[in-house]
Amino acid sequence: MSNMMQKRVLIFSFLALPIGLLLLFLIYPTVKLFQYSMTDWNGISRDMHFVGWDNYLKAFNMWQVWQSLSNNWLYFIIHAALIPFEILLAVMLNAKMRASEFFRGIVLLPYIINGVAVAYIFSYLYNPVNGPVNELLTSLGLEDWIHNWLSDVHVVNYSLVAISLWRFAGFHIILFLAGVQSIPNDLYEAATIDGANKLQQIRFIVLPGIRRVIEIILFLNIRGALQVFDIPFLVTQGGPGNASSTFTIFTINTAFKYNSYGLASAMAIILMLMIIVFTTIQNLLIREKGDKAS
Repeated sequence: MSNMMQKRVLIFSFLALPIGLLLLFLIYPTVKLFQYSMTDWNGISRDMHFVGWDNYLKAFNMWQVWQSLSNNWLYFIIHAALIPFEILLAVMLNAKMRASEFFRGIVLLPYIINGVAVAYIFSYLYNPVNGPVNELLTSLGLEDWIHNWLSDVHVVNYSLVAISLWRFAGFHIILFLAGVQSIPNDLYEAATIDGANKLQQIRFIVLPGIRRVIEIILFLNIRGALQVFDIPFLVTQGGPGNASSTFTIFTINTAFKYNSYGLASAMAIILMLMIIVFTTIQNLLIREKGDKAS
């Protein structure tokens, strides 16, 4: 056997297993999901009838879908608005300040805690009878600010987004911190010699230096916002009514509660396409701005 043939056999041997797993656990389920989305399958019967694009049209005409998506986008907008604050905290943690090592460790703790535990912790904190949040507002003389945080349709989504921020902001800060630490100190020294202040250093050194990290955070925000499930499901079960329901919760209820697997499969395909489209648009916009800046 020639050396070229041996190399090909070796490469094929290494690639066979991951390619096989990719086909088995990703490509095949995706194809089957698309197949089910074109049927009226109820998830129980062996019989299914081809309905074409009816499930997709039905999904786009359901008000629950649009309400759920509006809740999803609230998560993304607020998380994206907090990115400058997260970058600022990362810069502060990178500085030589007292107890910076302690804060670097503690900032990641909320992300490590199990999601179920987080849900029960905040369910207690938001309790309208003896919850610490309302007790704190009462002790500060802010009784007018007291709400039923999880049963008021006007504030429930903001209460849930606050939980999401508490849980994931620290993880974002750590990623930004890693990006900031990858910037050579020579750039800061040269900027200081040229008379640049801290804000100018952040604008012209830090932000361009962590552009790839910002892309990753925005991707995680888009994917996470469109796939939000555990926090609203565990805390409010999508209530009151459907006020805090997200697209994923409504999709799961459609499949397992209403036994409409065909419609739920169509919604899952729509979710996957939305993530791909918005991520592509985001990458194009960031790269275009990066090319103009360079």
